[in-house]
Amino acid sequence: MLKFCGVAGLGAVLGASAAGAQITVLRDVTVIDGEGGAPRHHAALVIDGGSIRAVTDTGAAVPKGATVLDMAGKTVMPEIINAHGHVGLLKGTKTASANYSKENEQRELMQYQDYGVGAVLVMGTDHDEAYGWRAESHAGTLPGALLYTAGKGFGAPQGMPPLAMGMDQVYRPATAEEARADVRELAKHKPDVVKMWVDDFYGQFTKMKPEVYTAIIDEAHKQHLRVASHLFHEEDAQQLVDAGLDIMAHSVRDQEIPDSLIAEMKQKHVTYIGTLSLDDFAVAYAGDPAWLNEPFFRDALEPGVFAMITDPKYKETQNASKATAAERAALPIALKNLKKVYDAGIPVALGTDSGATPIRPFGFAEHTELQLLVQAGLTPLQAITVGTKNGATLLRASSEFGMLKPGLKANFVVLDKDPSEDIRNTELIAAVWKDGKKMSDGPHAP
Repeated sequence: MLKFCGVAGLGAVLGASAAGAQITVLRDVTVIDGEGGAPRHHAALVIDGGSIRAVTDTGAAVPKGATVLDMAGKTVMPEIINAHGHVGLLKGTKTASANYSKENEQRELMQYQDYGVGAVLVMGTDHDEAYGWRAESHAGTLPGALLYTAGKGFGAPQGMPPLAMGMDQVYRPATAEEARADVRELAKHKPDVVKMWVDDFYGQFTKMKPEVYTAIIDEAHKQHLRVASHLFHEEDAQQLVDAGLDIMAHSVRDQEIPDSLIAEMKQKHVTYIGTLSLDDFAVAYAGDPAWLNEPFFRDALEPGVFAMITDPKYKETQNASKATAAERAALPIALKNLKKVYDAGIPVALGTDSGATPIRPFGFAEHTELQLLVQAGLTPLQAITVGTKNGATLLRASSEFGMLKPGLKANFVVLDKDPSEDIRNTELIAAVWKDGKKMSDGPHAP
């Protein structure tokens, strides 16, 4: 027997579907598949258990016994993939090693999920417990966004990443020999990538030596691991690509990337993660951004953060900071380089660095990143592909999720309006689904 319901009755039917019927049809939706194609209007998304069975026309025959949900006016897109985040260290207004716990990790993964983020790659700030949590996440026993990890990253002695930010589990080799030994130790845990920091943060820290990062890359490749690097300067980017870097974990932000480096990046299959929102958040709170009082932003904040960022003394400090001035100059360069890299055909994935500091809130940052990708010159559909399919490809999981196509997991976000018309519509979350079941009504659920 077919069961039809209006959107108002969605929650009740979903509960029944999870317990009973194995086939669910979302009827009369607009489907954005994540592959870049035009939205498919008046479509039906057929879910069989935890996977997508078909995307058909609304008038197509419905499988016998299916639960049918009338969702006219809604749009469905794949969950967002954050290929550069930090989970477990943030609580309140501080990032600290003492905050790192399974409870905190799970809380933050759940918040990602509420905001439509289906997976996050933690870039080098995890403790050893994360390897077990990753296994639980992929087994379905740790709820929230799927967890991927670079484990312990690589920094310089007395350098980046700052110990003051709670990043005390990072390897800090002083020599190439130490670096190789550390990579071999890390490789035993099978991290998803290797993360390192190559930057001096506007001259404030000691930068990793070229012989050390070259050894990290070489040894990681011997262990069949890819390497991602924090960076800022074009000169460092050039040297890292020459050394075999696989993933730029941030934009080049001091100058335009030269055509010669673009060609080398493409030839060597380097993936580029822009983290444009990092630079945006770095300057936003010196003023009053348009979204400051919007619930979608406020609901993402840790306790105490709103009071912190709206304190006049905080704003004064931000406006007086040399780093803020540098970030103001960095963002336009980052936007230009992102578009140049994308137009060259170099793979671009979405990343935000959310969770590394309290001013980059989990979930909200990822939607801001989509908007900045459009500001950089991508179309909304191109930005969505960067934030879905491309992230899954970087995680080597594109055969599992990241697109809405038969055989892949039924992991998607239901939206009240079509984001191909306005990318800000990704914030209008009506529901989040994972493995064919509704997990959340979004961040504003009572």
